[in-house]
Amino acid sequence: MQKRIGILTAGSDVPGLNAAIRAFGKAAHTLDMDLIGFQDGFDGLVDNRAVPIQSADLSNIIAAGGTFLGTSRRRTSFAMHAESDAELVRAASEAYSQQQLDGLVCIGGHETMLLALRMSAAGMNVITLPKAIDNHIARTDRSIGFRTALEIATEAIDRLHSTAHSHHRVIIVELMGLDAGWLTLTAGLAGGADVILLPEIPYDVLKVASVIEERNSAGKRFSIIAVAESARTRESVEFFQTARRVNLSLRSGDEQDEVAARLDQIEKRAAGSTLLLANRLEQLTRLDTRVTILGYLLRGGAPCATDRVLAAQLGTACASLVAQGCFGVMVAANGDGAEAIPLEQVAGEVKTVPLDHPWIQAARQVGTCFGD
Repeated sequence: MQKRIGILTAGSDVPGLNAAIRAFGKAAHTLDMDLIGFQDGFDGLVDNRAVPIQSADLSNIIAAGGTFLGTSRRRTSFAMHAESDAELVRAASEAYSQQQLDGLVCIGGHETMLLALRMSAAGMNVITLPKAIDNHIARTDRSIGFRTALEIATEAIDRLHSTAHSHHRVIIVELMGLDAGWLTLTAGLAGGADVILLPEIPYDVLKVASVIEERNSAGKRFSIIAVAESARTRESVEFFQTARRVNLSLRSGDEQDEVAARLDQIEKRAAGSTLLLANRLEQLTRLDTRVTILGYLLRGGAPCATDRVLAAQLGTACASLVAQGCFGVMVAANGDGAEAIPLEQVAGEVKTVPLDHPWIQAARQVGTCFGD
């Protein structure tokens, strides 16, 4: 009997989504599956906005940026709040039943994995593909979109070298990475940044200023700083550690959990003060300091060759798993192959940069400062 499979792209867009849809779709059609696409991520699923995907829809999209199905973060962000789970999952289950689906493929990031797990627990056959320019999804070597974002970020740093050198300035390049510093680390290392600031390594502004002054004194009258958007100062980390210790000692039980969660939210909002960093460095070093925030540039445009290959690898592996009736898993990149990882081992987990990672060690050995 022909299987009827739904597919959607959820959360933020990244390069390579169309390539992944194409790979899964072509393999699924070869395996005689009927493919249904949901528009605008989980919004389209909940609202039951479905369109059939024919072979012609998959032609000439491998190099296209974005996702022709559309995407949205509105309902994936709800997955982070337990009070909205039941209603969202109920609505998704209704659409799943109305479309008479045998399975649902969700291409998404951290929040998508959480929602996919909850939908799977509710009885839906769900399988996911990892996409994230941050490369922070657990249990996969690489995520779709990361390599393209890395190429864009590295080229930006290369270009900024020339203007920094010409004007004898300090230039700070802010890159995306709320939970992990993979993109900033790799782009900073590849682009020869003099300072790399990561969420995993709280930094001391005085040490960063000292490195810049040393370079200036040695005749190197410019510096490039690559900073993750959620990099934190040591002062900030110590402040929130004290706040937790004081506030939690005055409370007990559920009240402790509530206060801890509130402090976590405040700390996340306080992280990533790149403009403040620029002002402090300019005051400390008396050197012109400029900020370039790459932001959404990192998510746009055509995917690089490596991301297209990864999309083909994971998309076709996903089709094979669906044909076998394997659901409740994420299709992860494992070396040159693909592996089915239970969603329980992925959802809610973040792959951060280990402090002893070889790339950090290599950067330190070529004289890169991490502010610690």
